[in-house]
Amino acid sequence: MTTAATGINAYCDHLLRPGNTNCAGCGMSLGLQWLDQALEGEKPMLAIPACCGIVTAGAFPTSSYGAPTAATTFASSPAVASGLVAVSRLNGEDHPVICWTGDGGTYDIGMAALSAAAERNENLLYFCYDNEIYGNTGGQRSSATPAGARTATTPGGKREDKKDIMAIMAAHRVPYAATLSIAHPDDFRRKLLAAFGTKGMKFLLIHSPCPTGWKSEPGDSVKLVRLAVRSGLFPLYEVFDGLRYRVSVEPDWTDPGEYYAHQRRFRKGELDMDATRRMCRERFDRLKVLAQAFPA
Repeated sequence: MTTAATGINAYCDHLLRPGNTNCAGCGMSLGLQWLDQALEGEKPMLAIPACCGIVTAGAFPTSSYGAPTAATTFASSPAVASGLVAVSRLNGEDHPVICWTGDGGTYDIGMAALSAAAERNENLLYFCYDNEIYGNTGGQRSSATPAGARTATTPGGKREDKKDIMAIMAAHRVPYAATLSIAHPDDFRRKLLAAFGTKGMKFLLIHSPCPTGWKSEPGDSVKLVRLAVRSGLFPLYEVFDGLRYRVSVEPDWTDPGEYYAHQRRFRKGELDMDATRRMCRERFDRLKVLAQAFPA
């Protein structure tokens, strides 16, 4: 594929080019690099809404993305991606079409377009890098923000629990949905390859630390995700056709307090850690029951 204006090849060696403006410790950056490795030379097209991911591209006419990228409005990336799929098909091409979105454009503003694309079972890969805030607009709360987290709009801590986006996508009966951890590269790659080999809508949720918004150290990002998986705060699992479940990694029940202690967005002593431990156990027990009753 070439750009119409210049005739220059629109694809480059890597999906994320060196010299981008992403913050140190950004979970999204690592997710993009691992996506690039799993593509193994496949040439994708990207649809990215208003989020940190589109700021990554930088200022026109240059781009930090090594693939054609459509910058969409906050609410429309699945609709634009659906158009890219249709155009690719009409041109006799079969490029992977990828939505790369934050939690604001997934859990909140983009929910209608996401639901519509899932209902139509569009043949696209939808990634949500979940940093649990509106990261590039000042760190406001989203419905992905966990209870107790301080943000620009919840200075006293968010009251509501985090929305269960995986359950919502499972209810749409999409062919494949999975949670991904940047601290578990082998599992990450396996799930990407499974998604690439599946026709129809694929939904992939990445736990994506944001040192700026989480008030954490950039060098702790992978450690934080690992702690979230070990404690059961972020379970790793897959859902096939919305009906069959597979648990990917068993927690070792590390105390979730260790995860919270490395982030200054949570006030020390204000979280009910007994309730948090109980929630982690109950949620994982439910997943195990589903995986045993309806195995993948």
